[in-house]
Amino acid sequence: MKLRILKSAVTNPWFNLATEDWIFNTLDPDSHTLFLWRNSETVVIGRSQNPWVECKTDKMEADDVFLARRQSGGGAVFHDLGNTNFTFLSPKADYDQTANFTIIVNALKKLGIDAELSGRNDMQVGDKKISGSAFKHAIDRSFHHGTLLVNADMQKLGDYLNPHPLKLKAKGIKSVRSRVANLKEFNEGINHDVLSDAIIEAFCEYYGQTVETEALDEASLAKQPALNKYYQQMADWDWRFGKTPEFSHRIETRFEWGLIDLHMDVRQAVIEEVVIFSDALNVELIDLLKETLTGIKYDKSDITAKLDRLSKAQPELVAQINDFEQWLIGEMQD
Repeated sequence: MKLRILKSAVTNPWFNLATEDWIFNTLDPDSHTLFLWRNSETVVIGRSQNPWVECKTDKMEADDVFLARRQSGGGAVFHDLGNTNFTFLSPKADYDQTANFTIIVNALKKLGIDAELSGRNDMQVGDKKISGSAFKHAIDRSFHHGTLLVNADMQKLGDYLNPHPLKLKAKGIKSVRSRVANLKEFNEGINHDVLSDAIIEAFCEYYGQTVETEALDEASLAKQPALNKYYQQMADWDWRFGKTPEFSHRIETRFEWGLIDLHMDVRQAVIEEVVIFSDALNVELIDLLKETLTGIKYDKSDITAKLDRLSKAQPELVAQINDFEQWLIGEMQD
């Protein structure tokens, strides 16, 4: 069985996840491939997760933090340059999850760190989680990818992954938080390059071969049309938000002009049904609000644009519409 080792010099998460898909879908069926990479500040959610439930989308936008949705399952994770990400890609017939974990454990041993598998997905040192994994399988090939906490900013991990309680009733998977630790706590000299070298060495030793590491960068991969297609998908709003499982958002408040009890059913990040219970005297206002929200993206900029347009069309209702808009946008913020 041939070996292939790839290491990305790019830290854009959409690019790296696209590269991962590109490698997966063009994988040599006779090779075991190791891909090492890391991302700038990013929250990566699983394929079946709700970004509004899992993370503070407003704070992320304000701080220029990426949101990425991967193809595989599992929970939400925060990536920064203090994370080292690994991907093992193999033909399905020769896929061995235990071997992959053994390679990582052996690499950490080289650096004086005793790690062990915890459950099906995680690795820990003592009682602290230092790595989580997710998996994807196709007819003839499989991959296993995960993240290792090297020197991640734990404060930011908490800042972006602790969602505001939005009163959302969501389908899909919710993340379970664990006690975590950086590998730096166990070896002060560790960094991304040191850890990558150890993983490469352990990979080659496990399979009894030595191969050159291929450096990946935007210039070399931009020539691949398939890669550009995957990149466009990863960067697209419809992939990152639109693939969210169905959920409902119910909120209520009282204005001087009446009570509003708002129910929104959201499918693929589009508000498909709106119900508003209200004791407001102006029934036309309630009907206009329902009509305006129905069929638009569950997105603050879209909602603001539509309600602003309604205000211009209904100048006699500007005060009430503005009250409603400020309240709704505020409830959607983290």
